[in-house]
Amino acid sequence: METDTSKEEARQPSQAKATALKFVLLIGVMSLFADFTYEGSRSIIGPYLALLGASAAAVGIVTGLGELLGYGLRLVSGRGADRTGKYWPITIFGYIVQMSAVPLLALAGNWPVAALLIILERVGKAIRNPPRDVMLSHAAREMGYGWAFGVHEALDQSGALLGPLAVAAVLALRGQYRIAFAVLLVPALVTLSILLVARLTYPRPEEMEANPPDVRTTGLPRVFWIYLAGAVLVAAGFADFPLIAYHFVQASSVPSTWIPVFYAVAMGVSGMGSLVFGRLFDRVGIVVLIPLTLLSALFAPLAFLGGFWVALVGVALWGLGMGVHESIIPAAVAQMVPRELRASAYGLFTAGYGVFWFLGSAALGILYGVSLPALIAFSLIVELAAIPLFILVRRQFRPMTPGV
Repeated sequence: METDTSKEEARQPSQAKATALKFVLLIGVMSLFADFTYEGSRSIIGPYLALLGASAAAVGIVTGLGELLGYGLRLVSGRGADRTGKYWPITIFGYIVQMSAVPLLALAGNWPVAALLIILERVGKAIRNPPRDVMLSHAAREMGYGWAFGVHEALDQSGALLGPLAVAAVLALRGQYRIAFAVLLVPALVTLSILLVARLTYPRPEEMEANPPDVRTTGLPRVFWIYLAGAVLVAAGFADFPLIAYHFVQASSVPSTWIPVFYAVAMGVSGMGSLVFGRLFDRVGIVVLIPLTLLSALFAPLAFLGGFWVALVGVALWGLGMGVHESIIPAAVAQMVPRELRASAYGLFTAGYGVFWFLGSAALGILYGVSLPALIAFSLIVELAAIPLFILVRRQFRPMTPGV
């Protein structure tokens, strides 16, 4: 006969998984509204800066600097979080900076002020991402790393899909950028409200991770650096969507009115891919990155050489690559490094990924003006060069089963 004690012991794992799922869903919904806010603004900052008198060069410098800081500062944020243990305070501060900067764009009287706010939005994201991902990793231990980060990324990308569409609707109805930025105050406030609820409900997320991965090392292990090398190669070959959209206009392969729809398709595929392949990562491990890297690398010839429908497939593969790497990367890193170094690892990893994406995008932009085949060759060669490194990672590292 089953005793009360055995019933309680059987109930504990399911309760832990339920708690972890609730936390991931709460943070995921918060990320949905956050992406709704800043992706909505990012869909119109180019023409808004131009309206305020900024030159094309100024727009490129502002957005490029914002991305560089948005990734590079994660290294500082991650190390700061590990050293102080203040994961919630740093996360909250980052969200406040980011969510305040977006609606304040409605009040910008000139392009330098708008540029400062655009850069602050990126800085806010850099501050909050590493400690937030560490807190997610604690919940991921119970429900599966790939599944947890996949669910979060799917909700995150839902906001990235809805935000630009909502801004487009506001512009269609009112035709004023300032009103569009002002409207984004609503999802920004919702984001901060959910953040407060999450902080009060889960003051110590680390308690959800009863049995952290058994990673015995005094620093970041060799497999982490190999993984980072592979990831930065993938990033270097990945074009920014503005360059792809620029090509669509120049080549007349996609009507300008359809370009936002293409971007929405990419975000939708990104979200679905993160769910499906996040779950697959939990079952088969990091080996899943090898065929996915090969598949997503095909975006370049399809998007830059194809007509309407072929280009749409290329953009979908581009979105797939985005979603897969956004979900599998943090899922794998969480199991590679010591618990006390996770924020530093996340900061270093995303900083390296972002810096090489920036450098690669610059190279692709230069090659676009020289030779389209050269651009495609560069993208394919650099991305495919990551596969041998992922094979090496697969041989040296195997994900642990959650809850073991």
